[in-house]
Amino acid sequence: MNWSRLFDIFSLNLGLWDMVKAVIEIGMISVMLYYLLAFLQRTRAVAILRGLGILLVVYVAAYILKLGTIATLLRWFGAVLLIAIPIVFQPELRRALEQIGQRGFWQRRFAGLEKEEVIKLIHSLVTTLEDLAIVKMGALIVLEQEGRLDEYMESGTNLEARVSPELLKTIFFPHTFLHDGAVIIRGNRVLAAGCFLPLSENPSLSQEVGSRHRAALGITEVSDAVSLIVSEESGKISLAHNGKLIRDVKADALRELLYSICFPQGTTFSSPLGGSGERDSS
Repeated sequence: MNWSRLFDIFSLNLGLWDMVKAVIEIGMISVMLYYLLAFLQRTRAVAILRGLGILLVVYVAAYILKLGTIATLLRWFGAVLLIAIPIVFQPELRRALEQIGQRGFWQRRFAGLEKEEVIKLIHSLVTTLEDLAIVKMGALIVLEQEGRLDEYMESGTNLEARVSPELLKTIFFPHTFLHDGAVIIRGNRVLAAGCFLPLSENPSLSQEVGSRHRAALGITEVSDAVSLIVSEESGKISLAHNGKLIRDVKADALRELLYSICFPQGTTFSSPLGGSGERDSS
């Protein structure tokens, strides 16, 4: 940030156009920093950046105290980090660039469906999850948005069928061949079932969080997809989106969360809206 320009503004040494440009620059930088920090908070990058900050403090202290050996070692380590950081943060960088290039970065919709179709889809999904939760039938449903999930669909069985409660309940019926994987939905079509998803590596997750929830969260860390989960242990419904996991969501709250994701001019996703956050083991 150009602090000298800020000083010139307040000392009234700039013309009107220069002041406007400075304000625009400051505003854009502020917005960029806000969204960068908000994005990093949803990833494992926070812990890594905290570690880098500690190393920076140690280096500054070593430089001030003239601890030459330590300062040299940290400089060498810093050179290695310049190469390692893009590799370590590759999933986060990929996701950020995908979000910027997608229309969903500005407005999220399920595969370009009309509003009435999205409402019908949400109602059908919530009804299905309620029924599955009553009988404690485990399920994992992934709703594709702007980012395509073709690479994950290839790990499952292609279906290309219209979404219906009957179809989803049949897929997740225990001991069937497809019940143990994820169902991927694009628009109002079930594209594939029995799909394998990347597990979340979020260090803040409790060890009690099972593989189904980790997979549901993991796919939202590498894409803009929405995951819906039913625990076969407790029958509780959860929702994952944008690298966040909300546990024990009631039907009405789930409906409102999905509305807020599809039609973001309303409420924001950050509010649990009734999720108690209780842990279960599936």
